[in-house]
Amino acid sequence: MKKQETNPGRLRFAVLATDTALFTIRDGELLVRLVQVNRPPHFPNSKGLPGGLIDPDEVAHAAAMRHIGKKAAIDPSSIYAEQLYTFSEVKRDPRGRVVAVAYLALVPWESLSTKEQEDTHDSWWATLGEAKKLAFDHDEILSAAIERLRSRVTYTTLMSKLLPKEFTLTELERAYESVLKTTLDKRNFRKKILKVGVLTPLPRKRADGPHRPAQLYKFASGKVEYIEVL
Repeated sequence: MKKQETNPGRLRFAVLATDTALFTIRDGELLVRLVQVNRPPHFPNSKGLPGGLIDPDEVAHAAAMRHIGKKAAIDPSSIYAEQLYTFSEVKRDPRGRVVAVAYLALVPWESLSTKEQEDTHDSWWATLGEAKKLAFDHDEILSAAIERLRSRVTYTTLMSKLLPKEFTLTELERAYESVLKTTLDKRNFRKKILKVGVLTPLPRKRADGPHRPAQLYKFASGKVEYIEVL
């Protein structure tokens, strides 16, 4: 005899949440935004990525930006974000069944207000070396975000979302080295980046100490384009 379903009209779901790895570059170093996490007994006085539950009436991206603004204290209007991966390990959250839609987000340091650049007890900018032993599965999420970022900057113009509107080739080179954790050949890098046509020279230069004024550039398009950068 076929077993009768119990209340087939009732559906049971996991709780949905978002977590975001938000990066910036300060003085040639890649930083990630961390927040205070206090979830005893599993994560008392811990740290993690900004995130939280998705409200019933909002999409995942909106939830991610809301938590960036509320928990990370960063204005989401200047942030570029793209969906990274869905983390759905059954026991990723000891409080219950929570599935997280993770995001990779970028913001230029120069776009941040003075207050957003400062660290507080509740949220702060950390180097990748300091961003260890995070709450929940945030170490895994951060690792995936770093891997995605390093991959994407080699074949797209995603780096434009980490740089100010105007920059020198030296600043662009340092940004790539910061993300990729490598030293680029200066001559080859400049030859390649100028050849692919993703940069537009500006009619002005920037004086930097005793050196000759450096040519300023901007990215030709505000969109993230698929092109072989490196």
